Amino acid sequence: MQPPESPLVAGSHPSDTDVAIGDKKVDSLEALSSLGRLDAEKASSPDQPGGSAPDGGTSAWLVVLGCWCTSFCSFGWLNSVGVFQEYYQNELLRGYSTSTVSWIPSLEIFFMMGMGPVVGVLYDRYGPRWLLLAGSVMHVFGIMMTSISTDYYQILLAQGLCSALGVSMIFQPSVTCAAGWFDHKRGAAFGIIFTGSSIGGIVLPILVTHLIRSTGYGWAMRTCAFLILALLIIANLTVRPYHPPTPRKVTRAELVKPLRETQFLLLTAGLFLFTYGFYVPLNYLPVQALHAGMSANLVQYLLPILNAGSLFGRLFAGFLGDKIGRYNIFIIVCYLSGISILALWLPDSTNPALIAFAVLFGFFSGAYVSLITPLVMQVSPMPELGFRVGIVLLATAVGGLTTNPINGAIVDGSGGWIGLKVFSGVFCLLGTTFVLVARVREIGWRVFVRY
Repeated sequence: MQPPESPLVAGSHPSDTDVAIGDKKVDSLEALSSLGRLDAEKASSPDQPGGSAPDGGTSAWLVVLGCWCTSFCSFGWLNSVGVFQEYYQNELLRGYSTSTVSWIPSLEIFFMMGMGPVVGVLYDRYGPRWLLLAGSVMHVFGIMMTSISTDYYQILLAQGLCSALGVSMIFQPSVTCAAGWFDHKRGAAFGIIFTGSSIGGIVLPILVTHLIRSTGYGWAMRTCAFLILALLIIANLTVRPYHPPTPRKVTRAELVKPLRETQFLLLTAGLFLFTYGFYVPLNYLPVQALHAGMSANLVQYLLPILNAGSLFGRLFAGFLGDKIGRYNIFIIVCYLSGISILALWLPDSTNPALIAFAVLFGFFSGAYVSLITPLVMQVSPMPELGFRVGIVLLATAVGGLTTNPINGAIVDGSGGWIGLKVFSGVFCLLGTTFVLVARVREIGWRVFVRY
């Protein structure tokens, strides 16, 4: 079993080759028995995948800058889907049911993350450059096409398919690159990176809402496209891997290997189930607030408030995760996410309660996105990281694809808003429990162990 923490990238394993200790070469198994696993891992070359990372420096922090830009343009854009759900449902596509309209953000979530295994294999083989470039073009082009769309199928293809495919090619490669540059400070680096999605979730909903009123829907989308284009130019110039990819043939055994590891499967199942609860407030909080009587002028700020909370939550989870363990902090704040839904959003729909819920849920759930890659890294070999992150993203994409139509059917059916909130809270708690089981299976019930 892996130790709770390693000074190198979690998931790296010593091989049966010889390692050098001082002037003497010894078998790695002897090194393990004489010096312990820690010394054997330190003896690995830093130039090899799984070796020590610089944990700072100009190049590393430029990569963080570029990843921050892709975070703004990917999850920041995705965190704004509640604005589009509300606008499409009440204005542009008001002839369609809630469940039908929800397929647009559902497809957006699915293709953004569902292409994970494909993008991961391409990254492991060729690196991030062409993926970032192609993704940037598709994301911007999809938003531009959405700006001139008027029919349901047009918006579905442009925003739900084209833009989302582009996002999948900019998000995953960039965060995988960042993972290779940091070790001890990885949680902090990822916390900083994913403040981009929080700031995007603050800026973009307010920007879109005000521009729709002042310039119309078309120019609101085109303005967003130009802003995203500028940020993606920065990303394309700064994001690069610490360990250049080594083109190699991917064997069937390598593809199947993660699916035979109980620890990896428990983590994947937990993140998959948590997805069903996580996206409900993002997509339906503005719509539910309007239904509860909140004024439209106040509703437009609910998602920015939620994302402002997640900004601090991601920084908190990232920095604290380096101190007390990434699994530990994830389990704590994600349980609190589910509790906030059932204890605050479910029983009370007054304006103060909805605002308080937006702040608390944003803060607690911020760790979900920012810690996905660090959690996977902790149970994965570095050369397989792209593919393994892709598997996890595919699982969460299936949840993202199906949760919105299910939520729409609950709201339109007998469950109503109460059923929707119960659904969200229970799945948040259930998903976190699977991650807790993964932790307990690895290190037992020792509460104060960093893992």
